[in-house]
Amino acid sequence: MNRVFLAGLLASSLALSLGCATKNYARNEVTPVVNKVNELDDLTAKNSRDIKEVDARALQGIQSVQTKTVEVDKKAVAAAQQADQAQQLANQATNRVTSLANTVANLDNYRTVVDTSVHFAFNRDNLTPKALKALDELATEIPNTKNYIIAVEGGADAVGAPDYNYNLSERRADSVIQYLASKYNVPAHKIFLIGLGKDKPVADNKTASGRAKNRRVDIRLMTNSSDNQQATPQPAPSAALQPQASAPQQQQ
Repeated sequence: MNRVFLAGLLASSLALSLGCATKNYARNEVTPVVNKVNELDDLTAKNSRDIKEVDARALQGIQSVQTKTVEVDKKAVAAAQQADQAQQLANQATNRVTSLANTVANLDNYRTVVDTSVHFAFNRDNLTPKALKALDELATEIPNTKNYIIAVEGGADAVGAPDYNYNLSERRADSVIQYLASKYNVPAHKIFLIGLGKDKPVADNKTASGRAKNRRVDIRLMTNSSDNQQATPQPAPSAALQPQASAPQQQQ
């Protein structure tokens, strides 16, 4: 009886030991596999996130390039339009210059309808009230004059450097041109500008009164039309001479 009991107990212990050993073996074999699978899942998830981020950056880059391409296209179209406009203006200017060149070449065929002179203070290019009045009186003849041109000759006295004198004489002439263009709508191609500097004095530059007379702009309204009156032109009243300024005798 005791032997049977011991045999049974021994068999139970052996079965229990074998069962525990089998579970431990299985656990030791399966656990690393499970851990590896978990690592692969984590890596796969990370790779998926990285791929999505790359896709998002790529899409953003493509959209940015597309936006910049559209902007470049718009700028290119605008530049082309500006170039066309500039070419049109250049063609118009060329035509006007050609017309003026032909006019100047045939200047002997033109006669003076009316002329006037305006004077300036020392080293100044702004028009005085008396100068404006003289220009207004000359401009009253423009509507009655067919095929006209206006010759504008700027002058200066002999004080100062020649280059400065030429520039100053052109600025004085330009003041006259701007006034006639803005107030009386005289087109640019109708005006012939000459900056004479000190090269065409009307008085002696050795005296103060002579230098004051040389600080001037001469304006002539001219025509080549025979329909206009052929009488000898009467000069418009000249602007009164400005007194000699007290500025240092560096430029005029």
